[in-house]
Amino acid sequence: MPRVSRRAALPAALAALLLAAAAPTAAAHAPRAAAGLTVAKDGSGDYTTVQAAVDAVPSGNSSAVTITVEPGTYRETVLVPSDKPHLRLVGAGDSPDDVTIVYDNSSGTPKPGGGTYGTSGSATVAVDADDFQARNLTFANDFDEIAHADQANHQAVALRTRGDRILLDGIVADGDQDTLLLDSANKETQGRVYLTRSRVRGNVDFIFGRATAVITGTVIEVTRRPDGSSAGYVTAPSTAAGRHGFLITGCTLTGDVSDHTYYLGRPWHAGGDATLDPEAVVRDTQLSAAVRQAPWTDMSGFSWRDDRFAEYHNSGPGAGQESADRPQLSDAEAGAYEPADWLGDWTP
Repeated sequence: MPRVSRRAALPAALAALLLAAAAPTAAAHAPRAAAGLTVAKDGSGDYTTVQAAVDAVPSGNSSAVTITVEPGTYRETVLVPSDKPHLRLVGAGDSPDDVTIVYDNSSGTPKPGGGTYGTSGSATVAVDADDFQARNLTFANDFDEIAHADQANHQAVALRTRGDRILLDGIVADGDQDTLLLDSANKETQGRVYLTRSRVRGNVDFIFGRATAVITGTVIEVTRRPDGSSAGYVTAPSTAAGRHGFLITGCTLTGDVSDHTYYLGRPWHAGGDATLDPEAVVRDTQLSAAVRQAPWTDMSGFSWRDDRFAEYHNSGPGAGQESADRPQLSDAEAGAYEPADWLGDWTP
């Protein structure tokens, strides 16, 4: 449908605040948006698309803005740009399944202006801003690999984050390959993520990127490949040297797949960058029989043994004892692998 103009779509409260911000007495202050905006497909809210609500938040916004999304399936891509911090995206349903933002771009999908989207650009929802929160909704990428078997590069991201202090609470990230990209703006910039009480589904490198991320109280669901085969990788960290990568703690790894067919992770040296030092630690987590007995593997010529991969106090049929193929933290070492060690001065 045609996009409603920003002037016509602005709620009265937001319009008033923008006019006030334009006055000389307010010139020294950062813009402030209305505290709450509503998205509803049936037109009963302020906007009918999530992107329209994001667009209504002024650049340089300095205060929390909650975008409440009413139940429904929103087939669109969404970009939260870096100059719009403090956004809170909240589903209004009884569960995350009631509100779904979904699209079907892949890395190899042709762009209207030429070229392809690439992995990062395939994201259904892309968050480049700091201090973003999402609660009680689903981010999905339903790219059909079988229907596009003749297309190269099937990576298809549901949610990409690049900002710092990202809180994801009670969300679902659903896809196949490369579902959840937890990243930072560049390898010199910190991007901390706290993912809790959520569910992440996928089969190949479906939690990946260079963010410093704590994943806790979350169900990690490995799924079969679109052709029905059972094989894959949970994580592919691309951590910069001197930073922390992925800490998976107090989670459950499950899935209706064959036994011993999924790796916990492999090191992603993006672009062949040998200076990266990928890190993934899985601790205090229930592992199903899907996990391979040697749970880490190499990637693109880089050995996992040269990077940082370990476990601690995992349980379930997929857990194992310490061996050359399965390094375990000691009790003393584990004390330095807590969420606070990852998050530093940020308390979500």
